[in-house]
Amino acid sequence: MKRHRSRPSVLLALLLIGLSVIPVSHGADALRVMVSIKPMHSIIAALMAGAGTPELLIDDQIPYRFTPNEEQQTAMARADIIFWVGAELESGLAARLNGLPPAVKVIELLSHQGMKVLPSRSDPDRRDPYFWLDNRNLLIIIDDIARLLQGADPLRSHLYARNRRNLLARLSRIDREYEYGYRGMKAGLGVQYFDTLHYFEQAYALKIIDHVSATPEGEPDTLALLKVRERIVNGEVGCLLYEKGFPVKHRTLLTADAGIRQGELNSLGFAMPAGPDLYFEIMAHNTETIRDCLDADGRKPVAATNLAVAHDVGGIGDGQFLLTDHLGRLVTKESMKGKYQILYFGYTFCPDICPTSLQVMFQALDILGEKAERFQPYFITIDPERDSVAVMSNYVRYYGERLIGVTGSPVMIERMAHNFKARYEKVVEEGADPSMYLMDHTASLYILDPNGRFLTKLAHGIEPEDVAKELLALIKE
Repeated sequence: MKRHRSRPSVLLALLLIGLSVIPVSHGADALRVMVSIKPMHSIIAALMAGAGTPELLIDDQIPYRFTPNEEQQTAMARADIIFWVGAELESGLAARLNGLPPAVKVIELLSHQGMKVLPSRSDPDRRDPYFWLDNRNLLIIIDDIARLLQGADPLRSHLYARNRRNLLARLSRIDREYEYGYRGMKAGLGVQYFDTLHYFEQAYALKIIDHVSATPEGEPDTLALLKVRERIVNGEVGCLLYEKGFPVKHRTLLTADAGIRQGELNSLGFAMPAGPDLYFEIMAHNTETIRDCLDADGRKPVAATNLAVAHDVGGIGDGQFLLTDHLGRLVTKESMKGKYQILYFGYTFCPDICPTSLQVMFQALDILGEKAERFQPYFITIDPERDSVAVMSNYVRYYGERLIGVTGSPVMIERMAHNFKARYEKVVEEGADPSMYLMDHTASLYILDPNGRFLTKLAHGIEPEDVAKELLALIKE
């Protein structure tokens, strides 16, 4: 594969093989850092929090067409470090960067040797520049960027180290969320106008079956337009995704009389305030847009909870799930690990069995005293149509702060109940208001160990003292 050979690539190679960077900031003056595009500016701003503020070069402009003005060129010549993506995205920057004074450290991010860099699907000799849409690429390069900043600004090394830890934790959380949220999503539902989601597709098993154009440079190929139009008209796809800030000249032609859903991605953060939180806002916006556009039923589960996550159901509690707690936080098998878990499947409109079962569970925990801290109780609704996050939040507060209420899409609730072999069924009494239905359901307590492995099931009707004995026996083993 051809590579853009330039001084930036050489400098990055030197960094990666371990050669030291000469410190350029020994005093009170903040390090002068410039970053080309908003997503990477956000990441570097987060790494520099408390130590300085990087300057953004390309603000709400199409990077492919950007050329620095005279004031920006002057600032670039005075910078200590400049981060850019590469010639595939910011071709107008390449010549200006090569002409900078030798003291300016120029880092071409696409040349990072540890990162997964994909070839362009339109031209295999060029690199696909949208690497930041694979969250794991950022997890790979952050250590090197932090070390570079520490070497250039040793007096603030502790700040970069602290910020690196915080940023890695935040990125790891959303990576787990996307891993569960997109694995196994049904393929063949969407097309793109511009091919910007290649990394996201590869990282999270999301399949977009076609695109019109690789970049907003020039006119799209007529054959590509007609091919995508045919797929839309034939009903092969139900979603068209395009990028905010990029000209979509032929969108009307593609969508006329087709009734196709449309979603506006914002992979570069157009019209969004720059800053350390922007990357996460971009990713949240894009995932919400993708989910809504591809969701044929129109449901809006939190953090892609309506997606079909691949799983293999074996014993009780096996298989994956993706739900939401009463505070709107993601709930997965991984996030629940750490304590013994007590799971109860019920619903907030339950007239008697659920309140009684929850009361028994908490009486048993009270009997355990301080040992109860080793257990985490969960109330998992089997009536997600009525039990929203807000409803669950109001309900669980009557049982204290210890209880976590869990809801989600009907598909995911059904999956989790099936994993635990918990039965439930809607019951509508003859002549009654259909909205006042009841739920016939399993009322057992399921106990899991801190690694999420099923241990035992306690039948409905057991006394609190007996529940406490069972729990105490588990933690003594």
